[in-house]
Order: sequence, then C-alpha cells, then structure tokens
Amino acid sequence: MTYLWLALGFVVASAVAGVMFTRVGGSRKSNRTTWAFAALTFLILAILTAVFDTLMIAMELFHYDPTQIIGVRVGLAPIEDFSYPLACALLLPPLWLALTARRRQHTRTGRHSGLVFQSLLVSRPVSWINTAYPFAAAMLLTTREIDWVLIVGTIYFLVPYNLAMYGINDVFDYASDLHNPRKGGMEGALLAPQLHRPLLWLVAVTNVPFLIVLAGAGGPAVWISLAFTTFMVIAYSAPVLRFKERPVLDSITSSTHFVNPAIVGFALAGVHITPGLMLLLAAFFLWGMAAHAFGAVQDIGPDRDAGIASIATVFGARRTVRLSMAAWTLAGLAMLATPWPGPLVSLIALPYLLNAAPWWNVTDSNAADTNRSWRRFIWLNYGSGFLVTLALILFWRQTS
Repeated sequence: MTYLWLALGFVVASAVAGVMFTRVGGSRKSNRTTWAFAALTFLILAILTAVFDTLMIAMELFHYDPTQIIGVRVGLAPIEDFSYPLACALLLPPLWLALTARRRQHTRTGRHSGLVFQSLLVSRPVSWINTAYPFAAAMLLTTREIDWVLIVGTIYFLVPYNLAMYGINDVFDYASDLHNPRKGGMEGALLAPQLHRPLLWLVAVTNVPFLIVLAGAGGPAVWISLAFTTFMVIAYSAPVLRFKERPVLDSITSSTHFVNPAIVGFALAGVHITPGLMLLLAAFFLWGMAAHAFGAVQDIGPDRDAGIASIATVFGARRTVRLSMAAWTLAGLAMLATPWPGPLVSLIALPYLLNAAPWWNVTDSNAADTNRSWRRFIWLNYGSGFLVTLALILFWRQTS
C-alpha cells in the first residue's frame, strides 16, 4: 500500500464522518459556518505542515521512500502529508458542531442523550493529548522505533484512560457539579444519573483489555506502573478514598494522572534511570501540581457550598495562586539542571506564570473570575506541547 492510498483512507473516512456530524448539527447556516471554519483550519494546518515538515526533512530526521509517494512536494513536504491536516479539518469542526447542537437540544427538552454521546463529552476530547503525548514521547525517545506497543499504548492513553479518569470523576461528583456553572461543556459533563452505572461499565470494558495487553508486553516494572496509574485514577474520585477531597493530596494525585503515562512509557521501553530523567519527571510533576491547584481556585465557591475540601478551599484563593506560581517556577528551574535542550524547555514556565500573575492578590469572593485564565491555560498547553516537540526534535537530532 502506497502512502497515497493510506492517506486517502484517512481523508475519506473523515469526510464521511464530517458530513454525518453536520447533519446532526442542524441548520444550513450553521453548516456553512462550520465548513468555513474547516477551510480556515486546513489553511493554517497546511502552512504549519509545509514549514515544519520541510525543516524536519532538511534536518534528516526522517525520509520517504520515493517509490511510495507520487513525488509532488510543497517545499520538501510530500503532498500526501497534507492529508492529515485535511482529515482533521474535515472531522473536528463538524464534530464540535454536532456536540454543541446536541447539548443545546437536550438542555431545551430536559432529556439526556445516549451513552456514546455522553461518554465522548465526559472524556474531555480537548485534553486527550495531555495524557497520550507523555506516553508516546517517553517510548519513542527511548526505543527510537514505532511498534505495536507504542501504538496500543498511545491509543489507550488518548481515549480510554481519559474516559476512566474523567468519567469516574463525573459520576461521583454529580451532586456538586449540579451547582457548578462551569460544568456541562468543555470543562466537565453533567452526566445524567441514569447513565452513571452504564458509564462505569463502559470504563471497565474499554480500559481492562488495554491494561492486560500492555501488562503482557512488559515485566514487573510495567505491572507496578500500570497498577499505580490505575489506582490513582480510581482513588481520586471513588467513594471512601476520594483523594480529591484531601487537600494537597488532591494536587499530588491529579499530577500523577499526567506523569504516570510517561512513567509507563519509560517502563515499557526499559529506560535506564538517570539523574536527568528524574529531574525531568520532577519538573513535570511540579507543573501538574501547579495546574491542579490553580484550577481548583475557580471552584472555591461551589466546593465550599457542597462541603468539598480542596487545596484551594483550605489555603484560600490568594495563597493557592501563589503556591501554583511557585510550583511553576520550581518546575522551570528544575529543567535548567537537565541536559540540553532541557534548559530551553524551562522557558515554557513563563507563559503559565504570566497567565496566573494577574490573580496574585485574588480573594475568595472573586475566585470564580480566575476561570478566564483557566480557559487560557487549556490552550496554553497546546502551545507548550508544540515547543516541547521542537525540543524533542533537537534532542533526537543531537543523539542520533
């Protein structure tokens, strides 16, 4: 199979799915707007693809078999490479249209949508990459090859893992989420009570097979890392344990949700532990704690009303914001002590500090206003991921 036929498969599947989603989405006007956004999305992604594919090919990070491509290039990028941004543009805007239209419809009628639709919202698609990326990067940089373990693990940490992490949380936080104005969209679903039990079964059905396969691909280190990862996901929200209601432990546990996929990746790759690697993981862990603590500030009011304790309800809004900024600063300083290009990555702490800085003197009474910066934080992660990717390319280049 040539690269062209493989690429066309992604495009055709995305186009069919996109058309189906726009049919669900509703009006002709909204469909036109969606396809206009799809065209703009493709234009931006195509420019980025042309620039960075050309740079990476020029650096000889990879090459294409001339017999497997048709030979048309933009810069050094084969025309086939543009099929992936095209597939994303055909799929994602219509998907967003369908999700928001269904949510509005069920809000008006008071009915709940089906399990599949709800589980998609519950899994927070906007955050899928935050757990899949650390796993894939850890394995790829260690093994320097793409194999079935990398693919299976990346798929697991992309979707089923997030369904478990956020699904368990949304089931057992339903009572308090009813009073939280942030819930019911990108920042968390309001899962209909009738779907609580089915969702927990869906979590088990989608997670257990992956865990068994990944455990079978490694030894004791993999088994321990997977067991710890699963335990921390359950312990954060499940009754009795409820680590999310244990101040400071809530931020620690939340951070492990993002660091653990990288640890699993390193364990599967059989990495040799070095001081530089430990510093890198420590910096990532501090970043995760800071992120959770800062995110908890906006929920001080609803959490206190529901009798839920968190790092923010205990320390207060002002002190929690300052603790978050201190943790982001320490994360950046830790990266300065890692091998090159780690010190370059330390600069990524600056946007997070600038984003949080306006709330240095925030009070509990206006803590909910920090949601503006929290929404920016969600998108900052994408920019940070882009810069981290460039740093990983530099690392790959200098060690190959």
